[in-house]
Amino acid sequence: MRKNFKCKCPKQFVGRRCERGKRVCKRRSCGAGLCLLTSSPPYYKCKCIPPFAPPNCKTLAPCETNPCQNNGKCVDDEDDFECVCPDGFSGQYCQVDPDDCYEGDGQSYRGKVSETEEGDECLDWNSEFVLDKGSFPSVAFASSEGLGPHNFCRNLDGDKKPWCFIKKNRRLRWDYCDVRKCPTPATTTTKMVSTTAEARPTTNAFTDSIPPNATTLQPTVPTTTDGSITPESTSSAQIATTPVPPTPLPKNDTSTKSFLTCGKPNPKKQLNRIYGGLKAIPGARPWQVSVQVKPKGSTQQYRHICGGTLIKTCWVLTAAHCIDKKHDYRVILGGLNLIQKEQTDQTVLVEDTIIHEKFKETPDVVCNDIALLKLKATNGKCAKETQFVKAACLPKEPFTDGTECSISGWGATETSEHGSVHLLDAQVLLISQEVCSSNKVYSSLLDVGMFCAGYLKGGVDSCQGDSGGPLTCERNQTHYIYGIVSWGDSCGEKNKPGVYTRVLKYLDWINEKIGGTQ
Repeated sequence: MRKNFKCKCPKQFVGRRCERGKRVCKRRSCGAGLCLLTSSPPYYKCKCIPPFAPPNCKTLAPCETNPCQNNGKCVDDEDDFECVCPDGFSGQYCQVDPDDCYEGDGQSYRGKVSETEEGDECLDWNSEFVLDKGSFPSVAFASSEGLGPHNFCRNLDGDKKPWCFIKKNRRLRWDYCDVRKCPTPATTTTKMVSTTAEARPTTNAFTDSIPPNATTLQPTVPTTTDGSITPESTSSAQIATTPVPPTPLPKNDTSTKSFLTCGKPNPKKQLNRIYGGLKAIPGARPWQVSVQVKPKGSTQQYRHICGGTLIKTCWVLTAAHCIDKKHDYRVILGGLNLIQKEQTDQTVLVEDTIIHEKFKETPDVVCNDIALLKLKATNGKCAKETQFVKAACLPKEPFTDGTECSISGWGATETSEHGSVHLLDAQVLLISQEVCSSNKVYSSLLDVGMFCAGYLKGGVDSCQGDSGGPLTCERNQTHYIYGIVSWGDSCGEKNKPGVYTRVLKYLDWINEKIGGTQ
């Protein structure tokens, strides 16, 4: 059972797990600058962004103190400034030297690039704005990951290249950095693909299906006519100009018909971008499935429509409202990016769709919102178990109210109404049926096959994820598929948390349909 606990936080941190930086800066105390948290009283200091000058960052004083580094020349430009850098140096402050580059995926990068590919200035890792959202409380001031009281780009979670947090429209965002890769001998010319990362997603079960004309989100995953995986593949970071040979399956792949275990992820690195997550770590949600459709019998491309959860090698659990018998279905497992073929991808056709017999959808509520996808076997196999493709366990007993669980999906975001290109995840809290059925929340709309999760105060957490996708809860280091993203009243509003199908109620139905199959 999950045990209650209470953390005693240092003065500069708050939250149930001391995961958020305490608001120590008074409103506008740093003017147009940034409030940076420190480890000693008064636990903050102001960082002025030129052309604003110390001490309160409210006075314009371009070039009064030269912000340009490495002997760069500051040029006053009508209440602004520009650094003229010596040959070879670059960056807004000439801080990037000619040899500044990253090797591999940049996890060892310790350079001074502090701008994104879109030209946005990075936030300091110890910025109050970053830490208020719960990012890296234990490593914000100094760490072996290269973090500290600075705003230089880093890659501390195994992404494809260095990145940083930025502030846009008063919200926390992140993006890849404008840092070059170190040249290597005899490399093949490649074209880098720049994809701006999205914020934490917000979605509505009634509107989250990506329309056919949203071509930017249509996956271009090459498959054979039967939907099986083709040898062609590229990494999520590059599209090679020369053919890429087939990638051998990971060593932990198994040829057995059924998966050996369930609910045991093996992510590349145990670290989330932000408390609640921004972007899923490779292998952290290995049961996550992209459910894709095209008109039945057509030659059109498949497009992502919903999420799903792999529960057996040939079975995927999803929401009934995602299913339309007029469509052909397939699933993609193991990947994080909807528009780029990844080496970890597995593409499998759907042989049959099974909707709950008592499924009902009205303008106000969705009842018995559960369905199964039976995958089509090739040579006796459907999904193959790897580090990036694993099944989630079916629940055996209830989780207590207040348990912190995870949701994930490619749902709509604040910056992209049609959905996120990247798989995103977040943490939500299970809300009691009594609270969720109160007059101020959903009143009498909920039945025993539904439950709420999120935060009554509102916010993006309460409606993140794609319909049909998983809500998983962990017990004894094992992850159970406890809920299916189903519906909600609008998105992120106060007292309107997300509503999920209660998988525990439908165990008999699931077992009856899948029987003793793989």
